[in-house]
Amino acid sequence: MVEVRTAPGAGFRRRVLLVLCLTEITSWGVLYYAFPVLAPSISADTGWSVSAVTGAFSAGLGVSAPAGIVVGRLLDRWGPRWVMTAGSLLGVPAVVGIAVAPSWPWFLAAWLVAGLAQSATLYPPAFAALTRWWGSDRVRALTGLTLAGGLASTVFAPLSAALLGGFGWRGTYLVLAAVLLVVTVPAHLLGLRGPWPGAPAPPEHADPGAIARSRPFLLTVAAVFLGTFCGFAVAVNQVPLLIERGLDVQTAAWALGLGGVGQVAGRALYTRVVGRLAPPARAVFVLAALAASTALLGLLPGPAWLLVGAAVLTGAARGITTLLQATAVSDRWPSRFYGRLGGLLAAPATVAVAVSPWAGAALAGPLGGYPQLFAVLAGSAAVGAVLAVGTRVRDPR
Repeated sequence: MVEVRTAPGAGFRRRVLLVLCLTEITSWGVLYYAFPVLAPSISADTGWSVSAVTGAFSAGLGVSAPAGIVVGRLLDRWGPRWVMTAGSLLGVPAVVGIAVAPSWPWFLAAWLVAGLAQSATLYPPAFAALTRWWGSDRVRALTGLTLAGGLASTVFAPLSAALLGGFGWRGTYLVLAAVLLVVTVPAHLLGLRGPWPGAPAPPEHADPGAIARSRPFLLTVAAVFLGTFCGFAVAVNQVPLLIERGLDVQTAAWALGLGGVGQVAGRALYTRVVGRLAPPARAVFVLAALAASTALLGLLPGPAWLLVGAAVLTGAARGITTLLQATAVSDRWPSRFYGRLGGLLAAPATVAVAVSPWAGAALAGPLGGYPQLFAVLAGSAAVGAVLAVGTRVRDPR
């Protein structure tokens, strides 16, 4: 496929954004958010331990990290249409394999394949697509995409719970595989059809390999890793913390749900507030806000309404952290290299997502409880904020 150096029209760009909003909700819902709802039933039905079930899921996320680097190179050259369509097609048999797995090794293998599908369907390739097609207006498009993506848990967690009652966890995953097939495959194949425009010429002597080895890039990767680890570990371990503070399970679950509302609100305010800062200052602000809200949630003893409010603030900070990752590369380096550099940036962040479900629980005991865990998580985000100071580049374009 030859790159065509024509700017896409407004109608085409809106269509692409709508398509990716739909497919990100569906892909995240099926390949990620259904699992926390179904995991206890999987363990109870099969006799596999919860740690073994969660380990398979985390292993799949771990596979998606190095696979994302390869996907990034393909995106730079060919665009998102065939890459994301292939990812959706691969995701369907992977989810079916999860549903029918007769043993844990088969279950693990199916999640490893699902991890390959995740690398080609979740946020990083969608970010690359919008960055190239929307150009200088990319932040508005990326904000809209992550606003929609924030609804994935809102849609698919209740849907998975409803299906579980009538079909069991295996039947639920079969239904979700059908949803993935019907929604994402034609949407990616037909909705992303169009010329992949040539990116603006990079500065003379620009070398993506040299950029990837540079101090600002390595510090950006480290800062995003620490912020992502903190954000996802907080989300996974928030309910146990609130229960430890005296809230009942239902109230703690509501607090987590309202934190999701905070995510959407934080992303909505991104361009008006944080997005106007220079890239390094933006990263420092976002990670410092994540650290402060996480520390506040861990320190507050109550009452319940105050803990819920802190959960909403933490959710807002987590939501903005996602946009920080989406714009970190394009705000500093030539967009021609977004796929490759974005894949390198996303790989450690994906590892952070993979290890956070069990790392938080594993640390809580030795540290003496969830409040102490949240203090450590806040510290990790604070270190990320300090590292972000060094992410300034002389000529980001």
